[in-house]
Amino acid sequence: MRPRPPGADDDEVTEIITGPSMSPLEILALLGAFALVAARWLPPAVRPRGTVAAGAVLLLPTAVLCFTGIRWQLLPVLAGAACVLPFAAAPLLRRRPGRAAWRARWWLALPGSLACAGLIAAGPVAAWAFPVPVFPEPSGDFAVGTRVVQWTDPGRPETFTDAPDDRRTVVVQLWYPALRSPEGTPRAQYLGRTEQEARTVAGAIAEGVGLPGFLVDGVPRARTRSVVGAPVAGGGRFPVVLFSPGSGGVRTQNTAWAEELASHGYVVAALDHPYDSAAVVLDDGRTIMGETASSGDRDQDEKLAAGWTAIRAADLGFVLTRLEGLDRGEPADPLTGRLDTARAAVTGHSIGGAAALQAARQDRRFAAVVDLDGFPHGPASPALGRPALVLTQAITPDTDERYVPRLTEALGATTATGYRVTVPGAAHLTFMDGPLYLPPVPSVVGSLGRTRSPRVVAGATLAFLDATLRPAPTDPSAPLRTYGDLTTYPPTPTTH
Repeated sequence: MRPRPPGADDDEVTEIITGPSMSPLEILALLGAFALVAARWLPPAVRPRGTVAAGAVLLLPTAVLCFTGIRWQLLPVLAGAACVLPFAAAPLLRRRPGRAAWRARWWLALPGSLACAGLIAAGPVAAWAFPVPVFPEPSGDFAVGTRVVQWTDPGRPETFTDAPDDRRTVVVQLWYPALRSPEGTPRAQYLGRTEQEARTVAGAIAEGVGLPGFLVDGVPRARTRSVVGAPVAGGGRFPVVLFSPGSGGVRTQNTAWAEELASHGYVVAALDHPYDSAAVVLDDGRTIMGETASSGDRDQDEKLAAGWTAIRAADLGFVLTRLEGLDRGEPADPLTGRLDTARAAVTGHSIGGAAALQAARQDRRFAAVVDLDGFPHGPASPALGRPALVLTQAITPDTDERYVPRLTEALGATTATGYRVTVPGAAHLTFMDGPLYLPPVPSVVGSLGRTRSPRVVAGATLAFLDATLRPAPTDPSAPLRTYGDLTTYPPTPTTH
């Protein structure tokens, strides 16, 4: 079963049923805080009991959250409740002999109640803007398994360090078709193998884009749809899809996309590029932080990007070699004999898309290439010679004037057909997991919605891969048109 194209009714329903942005305990605390505001306006006879009940509904879940971890989104709720508490509790003073209960005039209390209610309401708004991401259920026939491996290339020195014996090491996460796990089996942690690793990575990503780390503190709490170490599904050999993340991105940044592909029978191998990815946690516990940064000079940045792209392209070729060895049983692995590396695609987002284009030029083992809104860097030769798909956001006057000519150069000078799909409503971060946990600001994450964004990107990718990696390739033009405006780059005519 394929994801339905943009605009389909079930996609819109999915947007509604993805669940609340607050946990049940947080919702209870929120209701208690609102009830505390309302208690001030109850009739005198029931006001004391109402205040006590509201306080209990607020304090009990808050006490539990103090042990399990309070998200910053609950702080406005607690602040609003703290402001209203003295006024709501004033009637309880009547129980003390010799003291009269103080109660503000209604016209003085009303603005304060409204202000406290507004402060409390900021909590769910913040939770909606920065939620714990909820990953869409993959739509394919397979369940999804995942695991992480670390590989070192003995023949390639690490160019980011001066140590003569340092060799290039990459961390790779695999998503693969798996057997169904029993109900209640824990799902894989998002952003890392452990919550601590996930917090390290989330903090590094936030720092890299200039956001305070607390804004994304819900992201490491997320669980994905895959199961760590799940048994590999039956069904023969699976095509392989390699993925390179964006600049400062990480291997997990397209988890929803990877899980969707794996559920349809692909093995996805996503890379962390040390010193380029925001943070890479190695098997021995060391953390390698990203060191790549823009210089601010356009020409210098182009040279830097071309160099980083070349390193990433070499990483991608190395990982394909290791996957070939894995398929041969070097070493023996649950995926031995199950990887169809003769049907391998190379993909990437942003600069990772540029690396995918370079890897496909340099390494003829890649049978297809997908660039998710990536500006091509580096040489445009040799000719690509492989079917290629580029998914882009809308081209506007603010788009770099070099972008479309570079894509035309990359896709036009080839002996295979290239496809560019401009996805309506997309932004640069639409092509990763960002819409699942960032504020739904169209200029940042696009306007497709939190669940629909990964469905659209994965659906277009699958339409292309299914058409080009089959034993008998077909034309993907018709299905690709359902995802946006299609531009086709015909093969360069040959001369005799």
